Amino acid sequence: MATRDTTTVAILKTPVHLSALEKCLLNEYQRDFPLCDAPYAEIGRQLGASETEVIESLRSLQQRGLISRVGPVFKPNRAGASTLAAMAVPEERLDAVAALVGACDEVNHNYEREHYFNLWFVVTAADAVRVCAVLNDIETRTGIAVLDLPLERSFYIDLGFPLWC
Repeated sequence: MATRDTTTVAILKTPVHLSALEKCLLNEYQRDFPLCDAPYAEIGRQLGASETEVIESLRSLQQRGLISRVGPVFKPNRAGASTLAAMAVPEERLDAVAALVGACDEVNHNYEREHYFNLWFVVTAADAVRVCAVLNDIETRTGIAVLDLPLERSFYIDLGFPLWC
């Protein structure tokens, strides 16, 4: 199952080669992740791979910067506190600032948008005080103002999507 596929997928401006197992992990487990004592063993059983192969594939995807983490997504402010934030980052600093923001434990992802506010991210923490501290730390470390956009009205957006057929 872990053999390399010759398909090249353009991600993050660079061609990336993915194994069949990596493709299945990325495509099939955006939802319905097994909730059991040994989820990686269960995924391996479902895909015809070992638990070790599943864990090593996920570790490789993370080391290559293709995924940031494997974990749950909770409804906003159901477990702790969260906010959407944005920054207007000079183009020449975008990669460095995105790396700094992404390195914060409380930030699970950040992304570029074609807008004056070109770097967006979500901060999730135990409480609103910690969320505020993280935003202040990012602002202090970058010297760039952070726009805090707390949730006023929620909309359901399914963030899972097929990556390939």
